[in-house]
Amino acid sequence: MALPGAYSQYNNSKILTASPAELTLLLYEGAIKFGNIAIIKMEQKDIQGAHNNIVRVEKIIDYLRETLDMKYPVAQDFENIYVYLSRRLMDVMASKDPTIMEEIVTHLRSVRDNWKEVMKKAKAS
Repeated sequence: MALPGAYSQYNNSKILTASPAELTLLLYEGAIKFGNIAIIKMEQKDIQGAHNNIVRVEKIIDYLRETLDMKYPVAQDFENIYVYLSRRLMDVMASKDPTIMEEIVTHLRSVRDNWKEVMKKAKAS
């Protein structure tokens, strides 16, 4: 028998003990999850559900942008990606076109996968 709230406690513990790199990875994972839910909601013609999940993706992208440390040259590359994704999120918000959201999720997966590789290399060093 599962304890009530055990999963929630596990997730909270996971977040509280995560490194900054792991937290960034969790944010990418969350954005991908909410993007996928938004696609499903658009396909189901659930406009409010799609809207709510698009907003969640927007908030994650905004947070990632806010936390960039611009003293590192690579930060500008991330900024460019996040600006592009923010523009495309505005497009999908206006049109509720699932193909645009699919493009956004594809980009997020690519960034997430690259982030995982960076984490592996940093751990090996």
